[in-house]
Amino acid sequence: MKNCNFVMFVSGLACTIAKGKTQEELNVLSAFFTQLRRYFGNIIYTRR
Repeated sequence: MKNCNFVMFVSGLACTIAKGKTQEELNVLSAFFTQLRRYFGNIIYTRR
């Protein structure tokens, strides 16, 4: 997948997930995905 296609995919996915959510729900989702990214980042970093 080319870079632009990937960016469009992620943006579309984010819009779909956010549709119809309140600001509080978006804050919770943001915190969840941030922690998930950190968790996987730590796993990848420690396996080197």
